Amino acid sequence: MLILLPPSEGKAAEGDGPALADLSFPSLARPRARVVNALIKASKRRDALDVLGLSKGQAAELDRNLALKTAATMPAGQLYTGVLYDNLGLATLDGEARARAEESLVIFSGLWGVLRVGDRVPPYRLSMGVSLPPMGALAAFWRPLVTKELDRLPGLAVDMRSATYAGAWKAGARGVAVRVLRDGKVVSHMAKATRGEIARSLLLSGADPARPRRAGQGARRSGLRRTAGSRQDRRERHLSPNRPLPPRAARGLPHHAGRPGHSLS
Repeated sequence: MLILLPPSEGKAAEGDGPALADLSFPSLARPRARVVNALIKASKRRDALDVLGLSKGQAAELDRNLALKTAATMPAGQLYTGVLYDNLGLATLDGEARARAEESLVIFSGLWGVLRVGDRVPPYRLSMGVSLPPMGALAAFWRPLVTKELDRLPGLAVDMRSATYAGAWKAGARGVAVRVLRDGKVVSHMAKATRGEIARSLLLSGADPARPRRAGQGARRSGLRRTAGSRQDRRERHLSPNRPLPPRAARGLPHHAGRPGHSLS
């Protein structure tokens, strides 16, 4: 099983490890170098803040970008510090769950394409939503490259990404998207925390469904319902607002996951 995560805008201030070296998904090394060089060049421009979609109060982020090749690094799982990662709590996972995290978690990044949690990278600022000269829109730049890497990996893909990062790879029929609903409507203010807790629960439980259909069968037995029918044939599984999960199904899920107003897609 793959668990697909976005990065976070919030990042640790600085690393304590060696400068940037080899990362996972080594076939991405050359395109990563291209994006690094393009980001450094863009960060030197007079209009760098506009190009990178940053405010005047974020001008210090440009210095991080300029130091990419020499800055100290840290594991990606420690670099990202946003709400999703706070609730994922990688540092507090037991040994088996941590091993599953290193194997299952895939972090999407505008700068690196995709990372594993153990990849050591320096702090930076570059959203997947940026159009970075000369490669243009980063989601479109990374899509064919990331697709070659992830299409060959087996298992269900549980998608925790925001729309900006979801554009870099389409999991297709093997994908299960996570949405947080209230009264049938998607809400964003609690989505990051809920996704982090669900990802943590999957890692702790050791669950590894092979494909969406099996997940859907198990979901219906557990009081979940399945809806289908988007143009891309994406399937979503939502927690039923009227049927709490039985104890066996709820084991390993976050404490609020069976309550009304939450969904698992």
